[in-house]
Amino acid sequence: MAASMCKQPASPVRWTVREDRPDAIICVGSLASSEEDIMSIFPTKILLATDTSGEAELATWTAVDLARMSDSELHVVHVLDAVASPALLYPEATDPEGAEVSDQALEQDLERRAEQLGREVLDAEAERVRSAGGTAAQTHLAMGDPPREIVHLAEDLGAGLIVMGSRGRGGIRRALMGSVSDSVVRYAHCPVLVVRA
Repeated sequence: MAASMCKQPASPVRWTVREDRPDAIICVGSLASSEEDIMSIFPTKILLATDTSGEAELATWTAVDLARMSDSELHVVHVLDAVASPALLYPEATDPEGAEVSDQALEQDLERRAEQLGREVLDAEAERVRSAGGTAAQTHLAMGDPPREIVHLAEDLGAGLIVMGSRGRGGIRRALMGSVSDSVVRYAHCPVLVVRA
């Protein structure tokens, strides 16, 4: 049934079956039958937004597969939340809730530690992309509101697709806190693929 749904392209067809998901059969081929400039439905740049969740791992495999099949450039971004708890970055703090940081050296230390943690996440993600058979054209580390930073980077890069995982918050938690993927879908200039585990 799936084979009949794929129109026969002008050039040879190549069928791709993912080893880890035999139910995912994809028809890949060129639809261009002349040398005219034909707009492709496939993106030329894909932005993979990642965090440390299990859903992000599945999103990585999906983004690598899409980039490979569409011959797209893959960019990876990790956003450090600007309102992250100082206790994560500075575990020696005894009262992270009400402490107001006024010491310039402490502020610089917090920024340095945050950047170091972000770089470690990006390095691990770049390795995951390589182990999935892909190549990250560039990795990006940003600090701020995650949805806003992801959308702005996608616009700056001219990305044709954003791929990201969803932690699957439900009920009251989602209503109160919202979700990064919801905001990205709402404000992105391009399609967003949200991968759920």
